[in-house]
Amino acid sequence: MEPLVQISLDLTEVPEALDTAEMALRAGVDWLEVGTPLILAEGMEGVRRLRERHPDTPIVADLKTMDGGWLEAEIMAKAGATHVVVMGRAHRETIEQVVQAGEDFGVEVMGDNLAMPDPVEGARELADLGCDYVIHHIGYDYRNVRAERGEPVPSPLDQLGEIVDAVDVPVQAVGGMSIEQAVQTPEYGAPLVVIGAPLAIKEDRFETAAGVEDVLRRICDEVHAYGDVPLTSNPSVQ
Repeated sequence: MEPLVQISLDLTEVPEALDTAEMALRAGVDWLEVGTPLILAEGMEGVRRLRERHPDTPIVADLKTMDGGWLEAEIMAKAGATHVVVMGRAHRETIEQVVQAGEDFGVEVMGDNLAMPDPVEGARELADLGCDYVIHHIGYDYRNVRAERGEPVPSPLDQLGEIVDAVDVPVQAVGGMSIEQAVQTPEYGAPLVVIGAPLAIKEDRFETAAGVEDVLRRICDEVHAYGDVPLTSNPSVQ
C-alpha cells in the first residue's frame, strides 16, 4: 500500500479547521480528519464544510462511536465523511452495526483499539468484525496522567509490529508520538501516518501552531518517498 499522510484537525472552530485543511493540502497531505474536539464543538458542520470545499478528498470523521453505531455512521456519511471511527471497547454488536452502515453508505470503517485489555487481540477482533483499518491508539489522558505520576508511558510503537502482523488490514498508530516517530510508522508496516497533536496542539490548547506548512511539506515528502509499504512488520525496527 502506498503510504498516506492524514492530518487530524483537533480544533474547535470550523473556520480555523478550513484554513488548516487548505494549508495541509497545499503541503501534500492526503486525508483530512475532523477530530473529536471539532465534532463536539461544531457537530457535523466541519465535515459538511470540508466536503463542500474538497469534494474529492478523503475525510475521516473521528466521532469515536460507542453506541448507536448504524445511525451515527449514517449521519457522518451523509455529511460527507468517507471514513468513520468505531471504538473497540464498544459492544461487538455496535461494531457490527457500524460495519453494516459502512456497506450501506459506502464509507470505510476504522476500528480503534484504545483501552482494549489486549491491544493485539483487540486489533485482531476489530479486523475480524469487518473493520477496513485498525487504529492502534494510546490515549491522551492516560499518557499525561501517567507521566505526571512518574509512571511509565507506553508508546504506540511498542506493540505496533505485533499488531501489523496480527491483522490483514492497514494499521494506523496514534498517541503521543513525536513527528519523527510518526514518520517512521511505515517502517513497521503501518502506512497511514497521522499528524495531529505535535503540530495542531499548542501549549495544551487546541489551536494551530505557527510555521506548520513547511514542516508538513517535509513530512509528506518523506512519507511519500517510502513507496509501497508491505502490510507486515519489519523485524529490524521492533
